[in-house]
Amino acid sequence: MPGQIYALTGNQIVARAAIDVGCRFYAGYPISPSSEIAAEMAKALPKVGGAFIQMEDEIASMAAIIGASLTGKKSMTATSGPGFSLKQENLGFACMTEVPCVVVNVMRNGPSTGMPTFPGQGDLMQAKWGTHGDHPIIVLAPAYHREIYDETIRAFNLSEKYRQPVVLLSDETLAQMSGRLEIPDKSELIVINRETPKVGPKEYKPFDQSQGLVPPLASFFEGYRFHVTGLTHDDTGFPTENTTIAEQLLSRMRRKLTENLDDILKWEDYLVDDADILIVSLGSASRSALQAINEARESDGIKVGMFRPITLWPFPEEALKKAARNAKRIIVVEMNEGQMALEVERILHRTIETVLRYNGQMISPDEILNRIKSYESCEAAKV
Repeated sequence: MPGQIYALTGNQIVARAAIDVGCRFYAGYPISPSSEIAAEMAKALPKVGGAFIQMEDEIASMAAIIGASLTGKKSMTATSGPGFSLKQENLGFACMTEVPCVVVNVMRNGPSTGMPTFPGQGDLMQAKWGTHGDHPIIVLAPAYHREIYDETIRAFNLSEKYRQPVVLLSDETLAQMSGRLEIPDKSELIVINRETPKVGPKEYKPFDQSQGLVPPLASFFEGYRFHVTGLTHDDTGFPTENTTIAEQLLSRMRRKLTENLDDILKWEDYLVDDADILIVSLGSASRSALQAINEARESDGIKVGMFRPITLWPFPEEALKKAARNAKRIIVVEMNEGQMALEVERILHRTIETVLRYNGQMISPDEILNRIKSYESCEAAKV
């Protein structure tokens, strides 16, 4: 059935999707340019029996959604650069304790407090490596309004399915820009809830490896009492210094993602089959890249295509290799000093060109088009 049509900003869409997929707890602290998510959740949650709380800071906000999730509630927080930095310790705790939750990072120009109301994409590596130690993480990076809705839904679904924190990377441009969105009928939504134990409280072990890569998760206040700690722990959740158990735990946490990449990875190929030039971009920067690609093909006959990771971490490496197999040039377009470019270079083992901007302004289609044409002009001059 066709859904209703709205004009919404990216931040409003995140809140709407979270409510639709069953989020019933939000904890956060105001910070530009993500504050509208908190404002929307504060209005919407009481209407569906949920709870909103403004915490004293981002550290406490992250702790609160972990606690709420352990009671069985789908939980979310949202922030931007400095707040995302403050969340890292408790985000690591959520990884180690395998607690489902969603963290939205509306990226802005940095570092430090930077330019709070200007866009940036400088948090790519922080989203993957922000916490200390080895840890699994899923990071999604939408680029369009309907995709923001779909990827917010998917963030919750992946989080619940794999007992895993999931980060949704937006940015100031996507967050503040209004656009047309057709909200699908709720009957069409795929909603995944965490697997719960089939044994009683006395037999239950919260990290029981015999139950598979993703052990069922009980909820507090439903008769189950179990230990949760950020220390390396055994199947019961209590701390251990047994090196064999430690290795098994960390291996299982990693394998629950690496052995399910077909389910987790998502990307967009655009006109890559005949492309002599492949642009790799993400988020709002890819919107400029798309326009440049279309102009290059229509006006100049230059065969350009684009590869856009929607799942940023784990990175869709094999898909990128396939998209780049016939390309003579690779151009990475991103609003930072080349964080994704380094990853693309590592995967493809090729020289990479870049179009970068990190001053709080969007990359224009003309900048990308000029880079595409610059090489063509040089080649023509050689003839």
